[in-house]
Parts: sequence; structure tokens; C-alpha cells
Amino acid sequence: MSDQYPPQNPYGQQPAQNPYGQQPQYGQQPHGQPQYGQPAPTGPNGEPPLWAPWYGISFPNAVKRFFKKYVRFDGRASRSEFWWWYLANVIVVAVLYAIYGIGAATSQYQTVSTTYGSTSAMTSPSPLFIIGGILLGIWGLATIIPNLALAWRRLHDGNFAGPFIFLGLIPVVGGIILLVLYLLPSKPEGARFDQPHRG
Repeated sequence: MSDQYPPQNPYGQQPAQNPYGQQPQYGQQPHGQPQYGQPAPTGPNGEPPLWAPWYGISFPNAVKRFFKKYVRFDGRASRSEFWWWYLANVIVVAVLYAIYGIGAATSQYQTVSTTYGSTSAMTSPSPLFIIGGILLGIWGLATIIPNLALAWRRLHDGNFAGPFIFLGLIPVVGGIILLVLYLLPSKPEGARFDQPHRG
């Protein structure tokens, strides 16, 4: 009768890990760190820690998380983290360009004759034109590095090294290659880029 059932561990104890001196399997991390492909622990508010990607993040949380991870190139960013922020950035830039464009349209122009004909030159820019230009410059400077960091982390989530971002410097095809990489699904092996000790 005892041969029909495996022996039970007393008091619910779990069997010893790595019997016979076996090494951990690929992707396992010692000291209680998350294993590849396993969801990261969440805090009391249900959010994963900053070192981990947040899958299925909402639009407002993606925007907040973008600024919380302002210059972090380590770790990963889920597709929803990346694309929600991309949408938010497009909206802000569109609004600022609209202000800039309205300002340009309401500025005063004067027709100037040149050797090639006549052209209109702005003689008195409107306040909206100046404000729109300043805001566009500030927004661009404030988000250039965090945008690079987010793209870097998105590549990590697909298990690509961050420097793949420089493929974007290849004329014409570079941007297409990066777009494809950003659209690829997450790969558990990308956890090798995580740094849980950073919090």
C-alpha cells in the first residue's frame, strides 16, 4: 500500500531545493529574486516596483511612471508603458505646435522684394508665436533623455540590448527597424536587464 502513494513530507514541508548538488536551471535567480518570466512582486497599491515592467498599465499611470523613471536605462518597459507615453507625447507636441501655428498666423508680415521675387517676412511676432516656440523648446529638452531611456527599456523587454536604438541612425530603414522592435512582444529572457537592487 505504501508503494502506491509517494511519501508525504511531515508538517507540509517542501522538498529540499536543488537535490544532489544540481545547479539552478537557466533563468533562475538565487536569493529570492524573481525568476525569468515570473511577474514582479507588487506593492500595497498593486503597482510593480520601478525596476520591473508594468504590463497592462493604464494611460495616466504610464505618464506618471515615465517621469518616475526619468533617466533609468536599466530594466524593462512593457508595450503599454511605451505606447501610452508615446500617445501622451504626441498629444502634448500637437497642442504646442497648434499654439505655435496660431501664433505664426496672427503675427504681422511684410512683403519683401528679393532678386528671386517677393516673399513675406514676419515683422512682429505675436505673443502666442513666442510662447509656443519657447514651450516646444522646453518640452523637447525636458523629454529627450527620458524618451531615449524609455525606448532603451522597451528594447530590453524584447530581449534586445539597449544600443540597438542606434539603428535609428541608419537613413530610411533605421526608423522602420526600430518600430518593428518596439512592436515585438515581451520576452521573459529580457529579465536579464532588470536590476532589482536599485528598487
